[in-house]
Formats: sequence, C-alpha cells, structure tokens
Amino acid sequence: MSKIGKINISIPEKVKVVLAGNILNIEGPLGKKTINVDLDIFNLDIIEGKEIAIKPKKVDQKTKRLWGMNRSLINNAVIGSSTGYEKILELVGVGYRAALKGNQLNLQLGYSHDINFDIPEGIKIAVEKQTTLKITGSDKQLVGEVASKIKTLRKIEPYKGKGVREKGQYVLKKEGKKK
Repeated sequence: MSKIGKINISIPEKVKVVLAGNILNIEGPLGKKTINVDLDIFNLDIIEGKEIAIKPKKVDQKTKRLWGMNRSLINNAVIGSSTGYEKILELVGVGYRAALKGNQLNLQLGYSHDINFDIPEGIKIAVEKQTTLKITGSDKQLVGEVASKIKTLRKIEPYKGKGVREKGQYVLKKEGKKK
C-alpha cells in the first residue's frame, strides 16, 4: 500500500477544484493548473469541496507505484495555486552579481562576458541584493528547473566555494596543496 497515496489532500478556501472527464482543473489566486488523471486506474473523489481522495480501482505493483506519484502531483498543484513555491539562490564570489533587465536576468559570474538568462512564463525572479535571487512561481517543477539551470551556469568550486548555490546548501570544501 502507498503510504503517501492514502492521505487525503486538503483544499484551501481560495482554491477551486473541478473534475471534467479525465482532466482535473485546479484554480487559485496564484494561477491555474490542469492535471490529466487516468480514471481507468484511479477513483478520484472530491469530498464537499474540502478534500480530494485518490484510490486505485485494483491494487497491484503498477498502481502502487503510480498512486503516491499522482497524489503528490495533485497536492503540489493545490499548494502551488494557493501559496506558490520559492527558491533562493546565492551568488558567492568576488564580482558575482545579478540584475534584472526587462524579461531577462543579467548575470556576471566571473566569465569574460555577461550571461543573459531568459525568464520563462509563469516564473518571477526578484533580485533582493546583487548576490541574492528569489525565484517564485506556482509550478513546483518549473521553479526547481529554473533554479537548477541558473545553478549550472557557474557550478560550485570545491576549494573556495565560489559559484551559484541555494540558500543554506552545504558545500564540502577540499583542502588545498600542502608545502
């Protein structure tokens, strides 16, 4: 049995959830999200507009694997449309800075050129300080993907710890050469 799949998803007051055929529409103050649910495998119940329960029609190896994943996808969409997701990135290094220019993020990461990163639709990036970025959005996967792409522009260097990292990320530093 799926431990995660058994738990019902509570719906906040601001969020509307409607099942139309195989498509689950989730609408909240921060945006809309549609999820395609396979109703041949799962029963989806919306209990009085306050909870969502997802249960498999027959329990076998395949449905056990999909049960928890589908529940998590629905839960992430509900949380995203009500409160949203955010990731905070730090630029660590001398001369590393970020600035917003229209719909692009301008990054100076110690290369001979500036990097212009196009901000995708549905994502907001705020430059709090020159070295701190706040990425927010209603789609958990998209927020994580954008944060990951920005982190790969300058990976963390193991000797001094310079690079782009998430706030609070532990960096294992190597010891330098000995005389």
